Amino acid sequence: MADRQTSRRSPAVHLNGTGGGSIGKLLRRIQDQAPNSSQIVGFLTLLISAAILLILTGLTVSGATLGLIVLVPLLLITSPIWVPLGAVAFVLFAGAASLVGVSIAAAAAATWIYRYSTGRHPVGSQRVDFARSRIADTASHVKDYAREYGGYLQSRIKDAAPGA
Repeated sequence: MADRQTSRRSPAVHLNGTGGGSIGKLLRRIQDQAPNSSQIVGFLTLLISAAILLILTGLTVSGATLGLIVLVPLLLITSPIWVPLGAVAFVLFAGAASLVGVSIAAAAAATWIYRYSTGRHPVGSQRVDFARSRIADTASHVKDYAREYGGYLQSRIKDAAPGA
């Protein structure tokens, strides 16, 4: 009888996985993969938040649909008032937006010109200096060309019209 009790394993040892059976290995894997309490609370929080958002989405869609059902006939009846009013509002908004945009661009340009004229070298000033020098060089070349060939043209005019 003593041999019989020592050779038997207790169920707790076998279920905890210390025994070496396949069920013990499976239970050990399950325990290793089991979530802890903070993960369960996080999952429940996610589940409750998703349910609340789903309910709010349904209420929003239902409210919007009922609002359209009620307001579309009213909108169709009063559309001769709303269409010109909407057009005027659009033109006023577009004018105000373009005025603000042009004002911002003018302020930015004035700031850039002020910085450039005071010698602070804002972004792009090298390009402006290069363009200015290129224009001056081109004007100098045109002036030299005019001096060089101006006399030639005057002599050709005198040849064509000797009395001129």
